[in-house]
Amino acid sequence: MRNIILFDETATRENLLPITFTRPVSDIRFGILTIRQKWEKAFPGTYSYATAEYLSIKYPRVEADRDNDYHIVGNVCPTPEFVTMLENLHPGQAVTCKGKTIAYRGENPAESLEIAEAPLAINMLPDIFMLNEQALLDDFMTITRNAKSQKLSSTCTVIGDPCFPDGTPKIFLEEGAKAEAAILNVNKGPIYIGREAEIMEGSCIRGPLALCEHAYVNMGTKIYGATTIGPYCKVGGELNNVVMIGYSNKGHDGFLGNAVIGEWCNLGANCVASNLKNDYSETKLWNYPAHRFLRTGLQFCGLIMGDHTKAGINTMFNTATVVGVGCNIHGSGFPRNFVASFSEGGAAGFNDVSLSKFFDIARRVMARRHVELTDVDIEIFNSIYEIAETYK
Repeated sequence: MRNIILFDETATRENLLPITFTRPVSDIRFGILTIRQKWEKAFPGTYSYATAEYLSIKYPRVEADRDNDYHIVGNVCPTPEFVTMLENLHPGQAVTCKGKTIAYRGENPAESLEIAEAPLAINMLPDIFMLNEQALLDDFMTITRNAKSQKLSSTCTVIGDPCFPDGTPKIFLEEGAKAEAAILNVNKGPIYIGREAEIMEGSCIRGPLALCEHAYVNMGTKIYGATTIGPYCKVGGELNNVVMIGYSNKGHDGFLGNAVIGEWCNLGANCVASNLKNDYSETKLWNYPAHRFLRTGLQFCGLIMGDHTKAGINTMFNTATVVGVGCNIHGSGFPRNFVASFSEGGAAGFNDVSLSKFFDIARRVMARRHVELTDVDIEIFNSIYEIAETYK
C-alpha cells in the first residue's frame, strides 16, 4: 500500500487564511469533494498530512518508508496525466509544473519530470469559488461513473437536456436524497444531491450545484452555480457561486455571492454580503502574509468567512470582506473589510472574544450536530488565538 503525504507549502497555506487556520489545505472542499478525497479516489493509498505544527496534533504526518513515500502538494488536484506520472514515478524523482515541484517520491529528489498540462489548483482565496465550476464537474463525473442515481420526483421541473452526450445523467441523487417541486436547470452544469440531502419545494436551482450529504435547501431558495453546499449545511434566500465547506447555515432570506464560508458558521436572517462595488472597480482582498489588502483582478468578490463565525440578523458585509475564526458580527452598518479572528462587534467597533466564551458557544453549536469539541480542538484554537493577536 502506498504511503502518501499531502504537504502544505507555507506561502500557499498563508495566502488561504483564514480558511486554513483550522485545516490543512487539502481538507478544503472544492467542487463536491475535499482535495484529499479527490486524491483518495484517484490514487489509492494511506494518506496523511504535513501541515502547520499546531495543526499536526489533529492532522499528523505518517512516514512509512522515507525512500518510497509519495509527497503531493495539498493545493493541487489530481488529473489523469498527473496520476499516471505518479504511478510511474521512481524514488528520487519529482513532478514539476512550470518549474515548481508539485510531487515527489522519496527524499531529496534529483530528477524532475515536467507535467504537460497544469492541474487545477487553489493558490489564493478567490480561486476556491472562481475555479469551483471545473472542480465540481470533475468530481461529478468521477462520482457518478458506473453509479446509479435514485429516481428524481415527478414533481420537479427539469430545464435542459437531462443527460451528457455520453448518456451520463446531469442530475444525480444519492441514497436518501430528496427533491420536491423544485425547478432544476442543467443547461450550464450538473446537479449533485448527496446522501440524505434535500431540496425543498419552490426552490430554483441553476447548475452546477453540489449539495453534499445531509445538506438542506429551504423552501423558495434561489441558487446560481457554480455553488457547493457542504455536508450538514442549511441554505435559504439567494446564493450565487458560493462554497460552504460544511456544518454552516444561511437558512433565511438574504444574498451571498462569490463567497467562501468555513465550518460552524451562521448567517442570520436577511444577512446580505455585497459582491460588487458601486463603481464596478476591481476588488481588493485582505491578505494575511502581506498584512494588507491586495488587488484580486476581479470585479466580483464577496465574503470570506473563517470557521465558527456568526453574523446576526440584518448584518451587512461590504464587497470583498474577510472575517476570521470565532467572530460574532452584529449591529447596523458595514463592519470593516477585514475582521481579525476572535472579534465581536460591527460598524461601531470591535472587542475581543474570550476563549472561554468562544468554547462555550462552540460546544453548544457542535452538539446540535452531535459533534464534540475535543481537547485537541481546544489546543488548536488556543494556538489560533495567539496568532490572531498579531492582526488586531
